[in-house]
Amino acid sequence: MPAEHKHEIEVFYLPSYSPELSPNEMANADLKQVGTKLAPDRSKLQLVKATRQHLLSV
Repeated sequence: MPAEHKHEIEVFYLPSYSPELSPNEMANADLKQVGTKLAPDRSKLQLVKATRQHLLSV
């Protein structure tokens, strides 16, 4: 199948590492840290509430 579409395929070489964290990675790390502290029993509803509360405070 790839041979049939060879003219439509483009290869992008990505770096093996990223020297800087993207803003999304930093936000996700922050949410994980705060969300688990505010919702100790980790039910889905409590995690949603803790995430919403933290994002509104930021």
